[in-house]
Amino acid sequence: MSIQKHSKTSLNEKTPTYEFLFQGTDGIRREVKLSSSEEATGLTPQEVFLKLGFITEKFMEIYAYAHIKQLISIGKVRTGDSVVVGWDPRDPKGNYNSAVISGICKAGVNAMILGVVPTPLVPMYMLYKNACSGFMVTASHNPRDQNGIKVFSSFEGLKLLPNNDLILTRAVLEVEPSTLGKLNLKGKPIDSRKEALALFHKFSLAPKNTWIPPEFKNSLFKNITLVVDAANGSLSEIAAKIFHQVGFGTVIEVNSKLNGDVNLKSGVADLEDKSIITRKMIEKGTGIFSKHVAILKLFNLGHKNRISVSEGDKRICGAIFDADGDRFYRLDYDASRDALIVMNGDATAFFQAKYLINSDPERYKGTKFITTVESDFNTTSAIRDLGFLSVLTPVGDKWILLKIALLKAEKLIRSAKKSKGQDVLSPSILKKWKDIQKKESLNVLRIEELDSELNQFLETKEGITSDNKNDFFSIGSEVTGHCITEGYLSLKNEKQVPVFFGNGVKSAVNTFVATQILLGSKSTRAYFSNLTHPFRPAYKETFYTYYVNKNLFYKKSQLWNLLKISICQEALSKGFSPRLSNFSAEPNMLYIALDLKKSEHASIFIRNSGTENKIGINLRGPMKSASKLKSIGKKCNEILLSSMKDFNNRLYKLEDDVLNQLIHGSVPNTKLKLKKPEGARVLSEMVKQDLIQLTKDGHALTSLGKWYLSSKKTNR
Repeated sequence: MSIQKHSKTSLNEKTPTYEFLFQGTDGIRREVKLSSSEEATGLTPQEVFLKLGFITEKFMEIYAYAHIKQLISIGKVRTGDSVVVGWDPRDPKGNYNSAVISGICKAGVNAMILGVVPTPLVPMYMLYKNACSGFMVTASHNPRDQNGIKVFSSFEGLKLLPNNDLILTRAVLEVEPSTLGKLNLKGKPIDSRKEALALFHKFSLAPKNTWIPPEFKNSLFKNITLVVDAANGSLSEIAAKIFHQVGFGTVIEVNSKLNGDVNLKSGVADLEDKSIITRKMIEKGTGIFSKHVAILKLFNLGHKNRISVSEGDKRICGAIFDADGDRFYRLDYDASRDALIVMNGDATAFFQAKYLINSDPERYKGTKFITTVESDFNTTSAIRDLGFLSVLTPVGDKWILLKIALLKAEKLIRSAKKSKGQDVLSPSILKKWKDIQKKESLNVLRIEELDSELNQFLETKEGITSDNKNDFFSIGSEVTGHCITEGYLSLKNEKQVPVFFGNGVKSAVNTFVATQILLGSKSTRAYFSNLTHPFRPAYKETFYTYYVNKNLFYKKSQLWNLLKISICQEALSKGFSPRLSNFSAEPNMLYIALDLKKSEHASIFIRNSGTENKIGINLRGPMKSASKLKSIGKKCNEILLSSMKDFNNRLYKLEDDVLNQLIHGSVPNTKLKLKKPEGARVLSEMVKQDLIQLTKDGHALTSLGKWYLSSKKTNR
């Protein structure tokens, strides 16, 4: 093949920071095209990915095959072992799902097939069956025209880390498609769906996982009417059943079609950066949520029951998920405002944390609460006030999972040192511990080896016990809706083991338990006030630019430096003291901390999305600095819009066409010429960029859209 090949790599080889990776924040994720499509003619699956930016079904087969063969080559997997595979319903014809199964079986292992299941069930069932790996075929919250693969390690269900991604990237580039196509299926497919679903229901209903106090077993949720939005995804027909079984008064499921329309006018993605949904936002024709079935249903139920809601006798709520079921947002109808309160990942995690520490302060005081850089700035101070210690990570729940694993290892090391003195640990353990602190060594196998050696070492030393009890961690959360708390998985021998997965259903049940217990006795006014502002919010805003050439933005690139200089100059002129901060796990992110007087802080960080074709400018800081931060952000946004668009991207071309159609004024939706099926997606993403807006006369350019269009003409 014409792509340059790399030499074979051991799993412990260091990662050059400059080397290309197929993966983003969470595995591979791109728009998909069948290998039979005209664009792919004459190109290998790897070349289609690299040159055209598409994932084909043959690329997915190669990806799965390469990963398993790599594990076999280092002795982590043996021929005849089993791998768990599940998917969301975005591929109803099964072209991509079956390709992953084929790749697994051609590599010589069995594929334990779960079918359409939520993402957390893949690592859960993998650990339950002691399988050697797990694949989830999904593009999560992305539209249906995209797909991807999340890979789970057999070690505690950790996701692949940068060094693993590099090794897998090299392995994928080494595969000859023609050779793979001739291989027979050495492994066999095993239908494991029934057993896996039973396991998920058992896990979801276990009292230690629901947190429902025994005295409230049958009464805690009786006054709640719950609308479940499954985003036409993996939790369709699964989540609603669980909510009914845990005791919600009425459960109404919407957006549960398995026809491939994942996240379409549904799910958590459209709720991001929203704190409230007003009736104006659902007005027919102009409202941004006018076609969102779950939101319309909640308003309808709320209006019908407004007196009961006002008196606190009934609650109208929504549980909103994404296509693969690992993210959760909550909606609550507030009759006094005739509006829906939007509770994001920061808010749901805060309520869960408050419930835990109120229930057992001795257990949770001083434990770690992990957030990512995207969270509200005041989340940190709020959870510290509760008694937790805060930890900050880059974007992505894999970093939260990694931090949990490192906290566990650190606890064992401290336990050994405390018991026997500084020299009790072997040089090998100390070296491994030092090595995994380095970005280039972030490899799941290294962490597994350290954990194994630590436990073996402690078992051989008298007076030191290997205590795996979690007294170091409470909650890991992302504002986008991932929430990770300790769960308990019952194995076949009924032994319970602690597990940590992003799990939308668990997060939902835990959040409702928390608010019912913490706020249940409060007045209606106080109840909704607490839901609206569980803590004093800081200023938080993100500017997006879609359809970009991501290769232009990396550490110390011309564009990266231009933005750094712009931010620093603007910040200084507004009274900030800018300070460049580095995140070793995400070195290409431009993160500038802004110090203010009286120990106040803010930040601006810019990063390529690891899950979508976009770049974001993230503004975080105190409310009183909002106008200053927004001014800096707008200047950065203009730089990105002017410099980073990918003129060869087909969606960019559609965007450009829409802009030119609107140049002379608003155009009714019926007269707007859109190419299907991408047209609706492009319109939605243009709204997210604030280039266009929906008015009573149709779509129209915003002030930013007019500026962008004029600047494009000037630069031509």
